[in-house]
Amino acid sequence: MSIATPRELFAPYDPAYDPLVSDGPGRNRDYAPTYWAATAGPAPDDDGPVHGDFDADVVIIGSGFTGLATALFLAKEHGIKAVVLEANRVAWGCTSRNGGQGQNASGRLYRSQWIERWGLATARRLDAEIRFGFDTFKELVADADCDPQPGGHLYIAHREKKMAFLRNEARVMADQFGYATRMLSTEEVRSEYCNDQDAAGAMHEAEGICVHPLKLAYGYLRRARDGGARVHTSSPVIGWETKNGVHHLKTPGGIVRAKTVGIATGAYTAPGLHPTLTNRYFPVLSNSIVTRPLTDAELKATNFLTHEAITDTRTLRFYYRLLPDKRVQIGSRSAITGADASRDAHYKLLVDGLARKFPPLKGIQIDYSWWGWVDVAHDMMPRVVQPDPKQSVFYALGYGGNGVSFSAHAGRRMAQRIAGEGDAAFDLPIYDSPLQFPAQGEWAARFRRFGQSMLYRWYYLRDEVL
Repeated sequence: MSIATPRELFAPYDPAYDPLVSDGPGRNRDYAPTYWAATAGPAPDDDGPVHGDFDADVVIIGSGFTGLATALFLAKEHGIKAVVLEANRVAWGCTSRNGGQGQNASGRLYRSQWIERWGLATARRLDAEIRFGFDTFKELVADADCDPQPGGHLYIAHREKKMAFLRNEARVMADQFGYATRMLSTEEVRSEYCNDQDAAGAMHEAEGICVHPLKLAYGYLRRARDGGARVHTSSPVIGWETKNGVHHLKTPGGIVRAKTVGIATGAYTAPGLHPTLTNRYFPVLSNSIVTRPLTDAELKATNFLTHEAITDTRTLRFYYRLLPDKRVQIGSRSAITGADASRDAHYKLLVDGLARKFPPLKGIQIDYSWWGWVDVAHDMMPRVVQPDPKQSVFYALGYGGNGVSFSAHAGRRMAQRIAGEGDAAFDLPIYDSPLQFPAQGEWAARFRRFGQSMLYRWYYLRDEVL
């Protein structure tokens, strides 16, 4: 039976949550105070907390984009009715905290870097898989009431010296992969898209769809449950034992015995959830703000003629767009730890960035401010794998900020692997090896945040000064 939990019964949001130091993501916590949570409308019914022990063929841990897409495709394409276990509310983690930008991408590497790392033949096969993934995303978007804003992706050069990088990437994308990229001058950016004062030019990609991410997740939830999946909220996995090949997943309400487990917890993975994930990825914070609706005069002054995805070429890039209700959303990386996330300096970085790009918006009222964790693979590419062939455990993780779109296909591919079906694509780098330890070895994991702090300082100097 479907169960809806009254909002007043949710545990409070924890702004200092940190996956590297917190025991786990908590239980039954409310959403972060995002624009998405405020405007998504009532959540669809779920199946409430686990009550009592029971058996399941497949359990998916995590009810974000990946977990719900996996359950959806298990039902739709393989006739398997999965059980989804969620610690808090549906789509509570990064799925309800991101920027809603769906791009034809996966991980942090550019296509030119694919060629450098794996050679042209593999890069072309990987590109075909990512394109297939974007088609999966478009298929799910078309079936959900999620305020889609198509049009492509505008990649802004924030300094003149970055135009050479964009020209090279546009050439590689056109010559080696057949993309219809377009290079734009400063004047073309400002007259055709928006009056971004940071812009020294841009590259435009035709593929890209912005969405309301929480509304999209609600669409996934409905389709998964219509297919027979059960989604149990307020049910964190607080213990895991494997006995005779059966996974005993302990929740506060009972033990779920599963033949197969798929992990889809992203950067909100509890420490020690499963040994195959220990030190295998790095959680990084991303902050976001949303303004009040712009007036007609402000729209004219900023010349916002597009609703499509916009990012810039900073290493710690800004991502931004005009929302359907005429607000501007902008986000970027900032804090290092959860304890530091609420410091004014990180909020100010976004407010100042918005004012630098669009001076008429200096001092505009900010209606929403939040942050969330992003799961970054140490080698900058995601994985959808069975890390140990002797164990019926799978995971899809490491999107590095490009999970809005690719998570849909990761769920499809993880469902395929769980169902025991092979595919020629599974020898590609994102499918044929588990997430890696830091390049220096597992011992280096304890120093990642110190290294991150030093890197952020270097990135600032490289992007803004040198």
